[in-house]
Amino acid sequence: MFLNCHTYFSLRYGTLSEEELLDLALANNQSSIALTDINNTSACLKFISKARDKNINPVIGVDFRNGIQQCYIMLAINNSGFLAINDFLSKFLHDKTAFPDVAPVLENVITIYSFEKALELDKNNFEENEYIGIGIKDLNKLRFSRYSNYEKKLVLLQPVSFRNKKDYNIHRLLRAIDTNQLLSKLPKEEQADPEEKMLSPDLLISAFKEYPFILKNSIEILNGCTIHFDFSKSRKPQNLKKVFSSEELDFQKLNELCKEGLKKRYTIITPQIKERLQKELSLIKSQDYVSFFLINWKIIEYARSKNYFYVGRGSGANSIVAYLLGITDVDPIELDLYFERFMNEFRSSPPDFDIDFSTWDREDITSFIFNEFGKNNQVALLGSYVTFQHSGAVRELGKVFGLPKYEIDKLSKGNFIDNKLDDIAKLILKYSSYLDGKPNYLSIHAAGILISEKTIHYFSATHLPPKNFPTVQFDMHIAEDVGLYKFDILGQRGLGKIKDSLEIIKKNQPHIKLPDIHETKQFFHDPLINKMISEADCVGCFYVESPAMRMLLKKLRVNDYLTLVAASSIIRPGVAKSGMMREYIIRHRDKKRCEDAHPILLQIMPDTYGIMVYQEDVIKVAHHYAKLDLGEADVLRRGMSGKYRSRQEFQDVKNKFIKNCIQNGEKIEVVNEVWRQIESFAGYAFAKGHSASYAVESYQSLYLKCYFPLEYMVATINNGGGFYTTETYIHEARKKGATIEAPCINRSNIETTINNKTIYLGFQHLENLEKTTMVKIINERIYGNYKSLTDFTERINIQIEQLDILIRIDALRIFGKDKRTLLWEAYYKENTEPKYDHQHRIFNISTQEFKLPQFEITQLENAFDQLELLTYSLYNPFILLEEKPNQQYLSEHLKSHLHKIISIYAYLVTVKRTSTSNKKQMYFGTFLDKSGNWVDTVHFPIVAQKYPFTGKGIYRITGKVVEEFDFPSIEVTHLERMPYVADPRFDPTYNRKEISETVVTQKLTISPNKTVT
Repeated sequence: MFLNCHTYFSLRYGTLSEEELLDLALANNQSSIALTDINNTSACLKFISKARDKNINPVIGVDFRNGIQQCYIMLAINNSGFLAINDFLSKFLHDKTAFPDVAPVLENVITIYSFEKALELDKNNFEENEYIGIGIKDLNKLRFSRYSNYEKKLVLLQPVSFRNKKDYNIHRLLRAIDTNQLLSKLPKEEQADPEEKMLSPDLLISAFKEYPFILKNSIEILNGCTIHFDFSKSRKPQNLKKVFSSEELDFQKLNELCKEGLKKRYTIITPQIKERLQKELSLIKSQDYVSFFLINWKIIEYARSKNYFYVGRGSGANSIVAYLLGITDVDPIELDLYFERFMNEFRSSPPDFDIDFSTWDREDITSFIFNEFGKNNQVALLGSYVTFQHSGAVRELGKVFGLPKYEIDKLSKGNFIDNKLDDIAKLILKYSSYLDGKPNYLSIHAAGILISEKTIHYFSATHLPPKNFPTVQFDMHIAEDVGLYKFDILGQRGLGKIKDSLEIIKKNQPHIKLPDIHETKQFFHDPLINKMISEADCVGCFYVESPAMRMLLKKLRVNDYLTLVAASSIIRPGVAKSGMMREYIIRHRDKKRCEDAHPILLQIMPDTYGIMVYQEDVIKVAHHYAKLDLGEADVLRRGMSGKYRSRQEFQDVKNKFIKNCIQNGEKIEVVNEVWRQIESFAGYAFAKGHSASYAVESYQSLYLKCYFPLEYMVATINNGGGFYTTETYIHEARKKGATIEAPCINRSNIETTINNKTIYLGFQHLENLEKTTMVKIINERIYGNYKSLTDFTERINIQIEQLDILIRIDALRIFGKDKRTLLWEAYYKENTEPKYDHQHRIFNISTQEFKLPQFEITQLENAFDQLELLTYSLYNPFILLEEKPNQQYLSEHLKSHLHKIISIYAYLVTVKRTSTSNKKQMYFGTFLDKSGNWVDTVHFPIVAQKYPFTGKGIYRITGKVVEEFDFPSIEVTHLERMPYVADPRFDPTYNRKEISETVVTQKLTISPNKTVT
């Protein structure tokens, strides 16, 4: 009987999940109900799937509203009707226009107007599938209305949005959040009727005893609607079935491409290669994944035609077909990649292809996909739901209840004592827990694109986010459930660095002939690159630059490709937290330690010393050690990648895993330990092919850093850096021999540039310098360099505040005047000279010159200007210390002071927060000493709480020097941030002349082998 039910996907309105709505229907003996969320179809597919499980006939549709005001309800009689509704809804969501008062007549669609709406429209003629909805409150009016004679057109309209008073309270809070109003000021018209509940059948029968045909009509409508989507394990993929004119031609094309790829990829085509290829092709065809591979190939071909850089990774990197098509650059034969991780006859989904492009190229790739495959509306971005999280919910509710910001901050951060909270605060915390996890608004999946055989509106309406690509209203889990498998197109800064590096090298060193960066095998055996890896000299390089990776590279003594592949996965939390990362290092350094490995595990995984490192290792262990079939092993694979939906299914496989092992004679303690290692992988393990793909890109960036470090650092800076801040990459460039120059109006561009070994920072690094100012400077410079301040201000229409920034960063130093003189002149001109239209003049106007006193500018003053304008100083930060360090320990001295307590001064670079096994906070610190070399620290919970980090700066670190696997660090016992000198720019007692004479002649250490005066 219920034709208008809402879930919490009626965003910031509804309160029930799909399952809660269905359970409510069961409790009220309903065998069929209609889901009609407001302007949204997010819940439809899951509702259908769950309704079937509960033996309820699902009916789906949409509650069309302009704002809070209902226009009409549409219900789909069948799948064609759902498509028509989605087409209609999507048009208005895309155009962002209001829905018409009168609904169009759509085939296979039922339209219901509320009683009040029908009266308002003075609607007398109703099409076959148009109805008038009557609520209990309408019955008295109905008696005196002409509609009382429309017996066949009257249906029950009892909206369902809540179960109880608590749900209604949540609804009111959601409405207040949505309208950005205090709860006490929320208008009644912005709220639902408190009686939008699923009333009992007996109550409805009693209420409508004079009009029993209304209930009868409602039931007939529900029973007349049938919609079907296949959610079974044997479901067929719903992706685009053919790329060319037929599926036969597709497979023929795939074979041809593989034959061409064999010649390009292999000098000797062995029987092993042929056998692997035929095995894959046979399975790809039988599983109907031919088009899936060809679509990825087409995307890659387009990228190559545009000279876009890309990296193909994911489980698809285990495939020789993917390697031959150029989708990946990982040779599965060379790496012995496990075929069953890539695909097996039990796997219901195609392999994952995560294809990374430069952030700048990704949008064009997305446009290509829509243009190439979306001619019949078959392409859409995958949606995702941004849910309320506890902290954010507390903030939203705090505003709704009118709390001041400082109180909201305390509640949000948990800085309160429970028994001292007032009633309002308790109410906020109570209802924030109810909101936690509920959808807040629709967003876009980070990378997923759907390419469907049917029009995408067969499955969902689409909306149009700011990127202007149609986006479905459901997430990846629902997509997979219905047989739509995403194509992952990601943006990655690392590829932008590689691409830009090559362009910068061509400009800065035009005589250099560069190798093909895609032929990475040539880099794997380069002794200079491998030496750089073994020394962890990887700042700026993709995936291998972080402090944790630097530590691992040194501990493992990584100096080859295969070990780097392993390191890329070992660093993941799954291996690290299980304790097996340490064991792996021990076995890698001392092969005798492998004797401790379980003999079967060592036999299954000899390359990783009997330790599970990759996702496919879990499949191998499950299949060969626990004797599970590949389908059951794939359940574990999905479980550890965080994608499984049924915990019961996972639990069943766990029980069988343990049972089989014990039946095979394994000791329970050994089985439990193996299972513990499997469980630790949950959500964190990499496929080996994925790790190999990362290692390939790492070697590309390592090659560039090894042979062209300055150009590579410039590209790194221009692509937004990486793990570290711009300041660290500037430091790295200086260590590699660069001279760093602050922005210059005659030399700098918006981005950072290099000329020989001199790097000019770009204008974009200046805080508060407007983009329009940067563009003006560069555009005007085509008429010649700026010759003086007067020349500059006459040619550039610039505000004095913007000019002030340029002068203080010394961007006008080429004029041979100090910054104070230039500031004096600039402000004098601003206050005394008439304003011109800044058109190019035929005659220059002479200006009066003043003889000013000689100003003294110290490095210290320059450093503070840089701190203000760049957020970091281009000088060694140690000149900023109030007191000179009373000891001179450096990073290079640590190994000679093992197990001793020392104090060392170092500049903070980054901090990693983590938790101990008992959930206490601890930290790992990364610093640079005065010579510019790394200092690594460990801050255990007691010290972390007693001596917290207090922001950027130089710290005096006291602690014990320890070493593990030749990697030294300091276990901190005391931490103190050292005070900087007072800002000399505002200190009237500051003796510039005296300081200038000492500081300017002092050598400033940049690195152990480079100094500047």
